Amino acid sequence: MSPDHQGPPVSGGWPLTFIRRFGDFMFHKLLHTPDDHTLTLLRVGLGVVFFAHGAQKMLGWFGGNGYPPTVNYFAHMGIPEALAVFAIFAEFFGGIGLFFGLFSRIAAFGLAVEMLVAVYLVHFANGFFMNWSGAQRGEGFEFHILALCMLFTVMVRGAGAWSLDHLIDRNSRYHVAPVYYNPQPTT
Repeated sequence: MSPDHQGPPVSGGWPLTFIRRFGDFMFHKLLHTPDDHTLTLLRVGLGVVFFAHGAQKMLGWFGGNGYPPTVNYFAHMGIPEALAVFAIFAEFFGGIGLFFGLFSRIAAFGLAVEMLVAVYLVHFANGFFMNWSGAQRGEGFEFHILALCMLFTVMVRGAGAWSLDHLIDRNSRYHVAPVYYNPQPTT
């Protein structure tokens, strides 16, 4: 923030002014994203995959069982109900958030936590590879590694172009024009 920045007055003196401006700045940091179309492709692809899986678990769409049977299935596997509910909500709402690019870093973080828990509690014991031939007891964790790498990219870089994060950030008072590296030739 520049020293001459004049935000709306906040009653309560400097502590509340500082807290409000710091909160505004952190909100900007949460939403800031480059105008990168590759990030858009990555984010939308993740959003579609996670929304589809979340809709299976939450609504019973796409051949899924819906919410109560999914929670019961998780409990049968020994997974606590709180983690089952977190997984369902993370996939469903995180998928929507990623698809539209709204609070993408938060959505990606929630999904990354879910992927780590899934690997630890379920998939690690089944080995690395997915169960293509049906010979394994369950699915391995190779998909989770791919998803984690892509989710980490969204957490670090943001939602990219064509996202609500980008639209909100571009119209915020803390928007900073991009700086492009353009080296001058040396003579």
